[in-house]
Amino acid sequence: MNAESINAEVWSAYGTHHIRRGTPLAEVERIDWGPGGTGPGDVVLGDLAGRRVLDLGCGPGRHAAYLARRYRAVVDAVDASSSQIERARAHYASVPGLRLVAADAVEYLGTAAPYDVIYSLHAFPYLDPHRLLPALAVALKPGGRLSFTALHTNSHGNGPATAIKPRPEILHLAGGGELTVQMWVLTPKLWQDLLERYGLHVEDISALDAPEENNHASYRLFQVRRPARIPSRPRTTKPPAPHAALGVGALLYGPRGLLLGRHRRGTWELPGGTVEPGESLQEAVVRELREETGLMAHPANVRLLGALHDHVGEVVRVTIAAHVTAWRGEPANQSGESVGAWRYWPLDSLPLHLFECSAQVLTAWRPDLPIDHPAARFISFADPQAPLFSSLA
Repeated sequence: MNAESINAEVWSAYGTHHIRRGTPLAEVERIDWGPGGTGPGDVVLGDLAGRRVLDLGCGPGRHAAYLARRYRAVVDAVDASSSQIERARAHYASVPGLRLVAADAVEYLGTAAPYDVIYSLHAFPYLDPHRLLPALAVALKPGGRLSFTALHTNSHGNGPATAIKPRPEILHLAGGGELTVQMWVLTPKLWQDLLERYGLHVEDISALDAPEENNHASYRLFQVRRPARIPSRPRTTKPPAPHAALGVGALLYGPRGLLLGRHRRGTWELPGGTVEPGESLQEAVVRELREETGLMAHPANVRLLGALHDHVGEVVRVTIAAHVTAWRGEPANQSGESVGAWRYWPLDSLPLHLFECSAQVLTAWRPDLPIDHPAARFISFADPQAPLFSSLA
């Protein structure tokens, strides 16, 4: 059993223990970030009125209920422990604006609409950061705020590790007994490096120490932002093989949003790829769409917008921007393809790390999108219905 599965079972046992004991839930009057109520309170979360807020690892839901009541925020509170959510529902099911969800955090983030604010009290170290942080990066709206606490030193004085792996920690039960959890207890620098790797900017890290003289417990409060503008990055530093490269990038945009898939190297991109000999540009779009996503389209419904050209190393790269106006089916992962995890994204919450070519196509289509990418020359077609080439020799 892996560390996360162990933790889910332990916290379910923890919640069941308190249900059997009938442990009362004391109401809170502010966010208790650190031990003994230490920390800056609610101010780090910014203006919450009417905002979409996520409490990640909410436990019995006290803080989520407080924020929903105090600020009239729309708060989703998520925890992998069904017994903890049971405790929360017993007390706060009728709180307006509060939704209590029993779910794995990462699986939930993969389907939820983006949030203005995400916060977490001590729950981060129970999840593998390489699984959690990429999901968080796309679950925040551009400019959104993330605040969380992480264990730095336990009550015995054992400090953080410099390796990204979990270690056992003891969870004491009220009335006696203990459980063993697995925690990623990392140095602040390692946390910051991980956050930056996944596109999140760390604004502040503060220490929160236990007020008791003989208690060495210390936490770190991280205040983090998702950049307001969406960055792009190269998929790899290795240029393509030295030849002229002609490809297509397909825009599928409708009421559900813009279709993007995740490459195995970490970039998000439009359907598309290399034009094969003997096919028209419209036919290349239809073929790539079918091969990568399983969606069906007709060449007559492919509108060519123009040509982008830049260079990678010594190779001139030409990308044809195409708008697919009609298609059939649901996008799905296809065997043998390097791009998958297809989903529709709202234009005001596009994911981080767009592939350069896709970023260039998007800004050629919608110049007002806040996307940064290497410069490329765009040549608009006088007749957007006509292909640039009828065939390739």
